[in-house]
Amino acid sequence: MTEQEPKSLNLTSDTHRSSAHAAAVSEDVELSGHIIDSLLLPKVLDCITHRGGIFRIQELTVGQQRKDASYARIQVSAGSQPELDRILAVISDHGAVRVSSDDCRLVKADMNGAFPEGFYSSTNRTTEVRLNGEWFPVDMQEMDCGIVVKADQRSARCIPMVDVRQGDLIIVGHVGVRVTSELRVERGSGFEFMDSAVSSEKPKRVAARRVAEWMVENKRNGGKTLIVGGPAIVHTDSVQHLCSLIRDGYVHKLFAGNALATHDIENSLYGTSLGINLEQGEVVAAGHEHHLRSINTIRRCGGIADAVAQGVLKSGIMHACVTSGVPFLLAGSIRDDGPLPEVITDCLDAQRQMRHEVQDVTFCVMLATMLHSVAVGNLLPASVRVVCVDINPSTVIKLSDRGSSQTIPIVTDIEPFLRALVEEVRRQEQTP
Repeated sequence: MTEQEPKSLNLTSDTHRSSAHAAAVSEDVELSGHIIDSLLLPKVLDCITHRGGIFRIQELTVGQQRKDASYARIQVSAGSQPELDRILAVISDHGAVRVSSDDCRLVKADMNGAFPEGFYSSTNRTTEVRLNGEWFPVDMQEMDCGIVVKADQRSARCIPMVDVRQGDLIIVGHVGVRVTSELRVERGSGFEFMDSAVSSEKPKRVAARRVAEWMVENKRNGGKTLIVGGPAIVHTDSVQHLCSLIRDGYVHKLFAGNALATHDIENSLYGTSLGINLEQGEVVAAGHEHHLRSINTIRRCGGIADAVAQGVLKSGIMHACVTSGVPFLLAGSIRDDGPLPEVITDCLDAQRQMRHEVQDVTFCVMLATMLHSVAVGNLLPASVRVVCVDINPSTVIKLSDRGSSQTIPIVTDIEPFLRALVEEVRRQEQTP
C-alpha cells in the first residue's frame, strides 16, 4: 500500500459494544464530500449510536486540502431489520448512501394534494436519486417537499404536497436517494473571544465589506442577487441606500410584503413612514392616514408601474425597481391594509411564484424581516449563500433553526449596515 492509497480502518463504536452480539443485521454505507469540515462524519456516527446501532469504520480517506473531498465506508449494524432501516433512513439525510444501493422506490399518488404514506421528505441539500441504475440530480431542490419522478424515469424534482396530482410517481423511503454535504463556512479554531455565530458585538464594517465582495463577485459572474426586505428599511430611513444598489445593478429581484411597498410609497408621497416625518423624526398631524391614502392613490392609478408612468410615484424603492427593470414580488398577509394591487393575497399562489423566481438566484440578502426571511429560506437550496441582517438576534437564529444552515448572520441596525454596504460596493467597483 502506497502513501497515496486510502487506509482501511477498523474503528468500532464503544458506546453500545456490550450489545454487539445482538447485532443481527448490518449494511455498509458510504459518506463522501466535505464530511470532515462540515462535521457530518461525527454527526452520522452519533446518529447511529444514539439509535442503538453499532458502527465500524472500514475505510477512511481524508482530503489533504480544504477543497478536497473525504470518503468513509461504514458498516452499520442493528438488532433487527426494522431498527437498521430506521437508522439508515436518518443517516441518509446526512449523505450516507447504501453501498449496495438499489433504485429508488416509486409509488403512484392515490389522490390530489397528498403524498403516499412513507414518502421521502426532502432537505435543502443537493440530492440525487437512482433510476434504472443511473443517478440523476433532483431539480428545484427545496426542503420539506417530496420528490416526483417523470414518467420516463429520466428526471426528478422536488414537489410541494399541495401540488401533488393523482398518478404522480413519488419516491417512497430512502433507498436510492443520496444527499451531498455542503462545505461548511470558514470558522476560527480553538478558544476565541467573540466566536459565536450570532453576536451584536461583531465589527459591522468588516461584515459589510464581505457582503459587498460577494455582491460584486456575484454580479461580475452573471449571478442573480435576491433582496428580501421588510418595512424597517423605510422606517430607518435606508431607502436611498437600497435604491442605490438597485440602480447600480446589484439587485436582480426583490421579495417583500405589502408593508415595505406601502411605507416606501408613503415616504415618497408624504415624506413619512407610519406617520413619522423621516427628516425631523416627529409625528405629523393626521400622519396615521398617510399609508392608507398612499395605497388608495396607487389603486386609483391602476398599480405601482402605472403610478410611475403617470408621474405620480417619483422616487423610492418601488420607483427604482420599476425604472431599473427589477422584478418584485409582494406576498400579502392577513394584516394588510388595502392592499396594493400587486400584492398576491393567496399565500399558496405567492409561494408558487416565489418558488419559481428563486430557481436562478445565486445570492440572497435578507434585511429586517423575520417572516419573509424564514419563508424564503425554506425555498432556497443549501447551495445558495444567504446573508440575514436584523437588529433582532432571534430572527437569524430562527432562520438557522428552520434548516437554512448556510445563513450568515449579521446582527445590527439596517441603516448603518446598508450605508456601509453601498460605500464598500462602490469602493470595490474600482478594483479589477
